[in-house]
Amino acid sequence: MTFQYIISSCLLWFLLLLLPFAGNAQSNAGQAESNGGQTVAGVRKIKDLVIYKDARFYSSFPSVVRKQDGELLVAFRRAPDRTIFGEKGNMHVDPNSYLVMVRSADGETWTAEPELLYAHPFGGSQDPCLLQLRNGTLLCASYGWAFVRPDGIPNLKKPVFQAGPATFLGGYLLRSTDGGDSWEPPVYPPQVPVEKHYNAYGIPLPAYNRGALYEGADGRIYWAVAATDTSGRTSVHMLISDDEGRNWQYTSPVAADEKVAFNETSVYETPKGDVVAFLRTAGFDDQACIARSKDGGKTFGKWESMGFRGHPLNALRLPDNRVLLTYGYRHPPFGIRARILNAECTDFETAPEIILREDGGNGDIGYTWPVQLDKHRVLVVYYFNKDNKTRYIAGTILEID
Repeated sequence: MTFQYIISSCLLWFLLLLLPFAGNAQSNAGQAESNGGQTVAGVRKIKDLVIYKDARFYSSFPSVVRKQDGELLVAFRRAPDRTIFGEKGNMHVDPNSYLVMVRSADGETWTAEPELLYAHPFGGSQDPCLLQLRNGTLLCASYGWAFVRPDGIPNLKKPVFQAGPATFLGGYLLRSTDGGDSWEPPVYPPQVPVEKHYNAYGIPLPAYNRGALYEGADGRIYWAVAATDTSGRTSVHMLISDDEGRNWQYTSPVAADEKVAFNETSVYETPKGDVVAFLRTAGFDDQACIARSKDGGKTFGKWESMGFRGHPLNALRLPDNRVLLTYGYRHPPFGIRARILNAECTDFETAPEIILREDGGNGDIGYTWPVQLDKHRVLVVYYFNKDNKTRYIAGTILEID
């Protein structure tokens, strides 16, 4: 059976509907996969891993942190594989979509059963985005969807964003001060000024995004969030927290355009203090884009194409201050790719592309998140499928000179 993408004109990156797959229930935590892929000088692929896989569940959108004690946490969104109920396929929104996580001491062997990170009381949650602060505090940004019954939808305060049976709730953040053993109640960020929607509760839609937050050298936390204006296009904007994620202030637009939509953005601060946004686009041939601020996120210069395709992007500072930029490649041959940029992220057009793998079953893969294992090894986490079957959490270990 072929799969079909049903895309919203406003928030296309949230939905991939009718993605059928089959397979028997299985658990393969820590199982090694193939060892193919392409390398460039100084970069060697060690192995691919299955971090979590169970054919009863649709597992996707991971993030990873390495705690101060060396333990690794991978958080991801898990929902039922709807084919076990006789349904034809799966959606990226689901009323039983929860945030869960697995743990590892070495990046190769992972706990088999995920533990619950958070279950939203009014709907399904998506895309847990982890950040560890220098003091050890963990943040997890996410967003949710409520499944309002048909008799309630006409009574919602308009406009709302409706995706099939789901009404968008907007974003929230969780905080943990004990290494992820427990999480404080959600923090709800403000609405971006240009955002036109209300959420299912009838309040202005809280800011949201899928992408990496970043703690700057001065302790401020940068969060690039998306918003939909009256034109129906999404743009990206900067929120900053001065108190470890408890409160957020709007500072500036990051990227907006009359024809190109921007969303799912990761943010990074260079050694010289530039704040760099790595942007996913829509309506621009899947071009990866970049925007830069030279004044601490107060203003951003004109966005520009990076000269290659792939999304979403995620940046990791390597021990020598170079930047490992990873991304999913959702075109044949489907897979995971990367580039190593200089410290200030200015050579993106000439940095050679590294193919980590190209054995994906279709475009429903990616959402990479890299983490340093030791001085020379990096683990890149993402979700994957083979032959359009079970969606699962995978990883690739690289050795980088």
